[in-house]
Amino acid sequence: MADESEKITKEELIEKAKKPGKDAMKLHPFYRGKVEISPKCVIRDLNDFGIWYTPGVAEPCRDIAKNPEKVFEHTNKANFVAVISDGTRVLGLGDIGPHAGLPVMEGKALLFKYLGGVDAFPIMINTKDPDELIQAVKWITPTFGGINLEDISSPKCFYILDRLRNEVEIPVWHDDQQGTAAITLAGVINGLKIVGKDMKDALFSVIGTGAANVCLIRTLIKAGVPARNIIAVDSKGILHPERGDIETLKEKNPYKYDIAMKTNGEGRQGGIAEAMKDTDVCIAASKPGPGTIKKEWAAGMNDDAVMIAAANPVPEIWPWEAKEAGVRIFGTGRSDFPNQVNNSLGFPGIFRGTLDVMAKTITDEMHIAAAYAIAEVAERKGLSEEYIVPTMDDWEVFPYEATAVAMKAIEQGIARKKLSRQEIYENAERIIKKAREQTKHLMKEGFIPPPPE
Repeated sequence: MADESEKITKEELIEKAKKPGKDAMKLHPFYRGKVEISPKCVIRDLNDFGIWYTPGVAEPCRDIAKNPEKVFEHTNKANFVAVISDGTRVLGLGDIGPHAGLPVMEGKALLFKYLGGVDAFPIMINTKDPDELIQAVKWITPTFGGINLEDISSPKCFYILDRLRNEVEIPVWHDDQQGTAAITLAGVINGLKIVGKDMKDALFSVIGTGAANVCLIRTLIKAGVPARNIIAVDSKGILHPERGDIETLKEKNPYKYDIAMKTNGEGRQGGIAEAMKDTDVCIAASKPGPGTIKKEWAAGMNDDAVMIAAANPVPEIWPWEAKEAGVRIFGTGRSDFPNQVNNSLGFPGIFRGTLDVMAKTITDEMHIAAAYAIAEVAERKGLSEEYIVPTMDDWEVFPYEATAVAMKAIEQGIARKKLSRQEIYENAERIIKKAREQTKHLMKEGFIPPPPE
């Protein structure tokens, strides 16, 4: 009878996991998108258009022409972010193209605004050529204070990011790389804290070596994890220097080649099962499940193991299967399970801090600072096996990590504005609170209608 009860519970959980998708199919066409443009200046009467548009607008235009830096004073450039994608690697859906990827980028823009007070624009680029995409981004940078690259396939995403960071004068960031690395590191920090293990001594299995985990591996090493303690797996097995395709990797994917040469101190070979055996932490960002990670492979991990299965829309293994296998701390990228280790906790606050000090780039050290800030907020609220990182309801995490990021930018000498810690925090808090209150007001007054029954 207990088995039957357990079976029903699992079926109910699976049905719950399907609900967001069902609701999305009702509400996306109802609202016809998630974001729109609204004014931020006074419009007392039609005479004000003479200030905001012609003839008055000519004066700030002349001022900017004489001193280009004045664009940050006269316009909203410092708070504009472009969310750029070609639709070639959307969530767990793969190459679905620029039109089909637009709902995701709109959702990203919504999170930017509500959680970080950032005015973000979804921009889909209709090309798969990385050089054409780079050129398109360079053409539009005069409008924006930052660029968020999103859902671009690997390995070209690394090339695109590297070139743009070198060739434009505003921060360019790839959320699937740095954003995922930041929030995952926060989850690892607190997960290991709960089980009483030191990050420098823990053995890591990393499943999947796309954009997310390539950057994560680099981040873990910079955060103090010895490279030899990381065992990485791609679709062909564990990365190691003796692999038959190592020369091909060297030529076509130098990022993955570098991982093969530097990690896996034990020289392990095989697949996911062999990589996970006797490890303390497993981080998966690979093929959506369930079944990508089998229950018996999870059972082969060390006692008090930490696992983050980040594939969307379905994690590589269901939470209850991992728990039954003996995993103690388990997180996913989903909001309907405990421990949502999701980029939404990172990029709004990280960009808020970056924009507020007008940083010239976003360094690895900045997103690592964000990770420790995220972890600290959760720890202050009280860690548990089902609470290793804050939730999106813990809105104080965003101004807190914004402050950590901005202070790191100032420390590294890449901030155009130097503010005190208190000034940064109060400014971020004010902007984020305003965005949330505006949304609540629009809902209360009916300008955002309630969803249909």
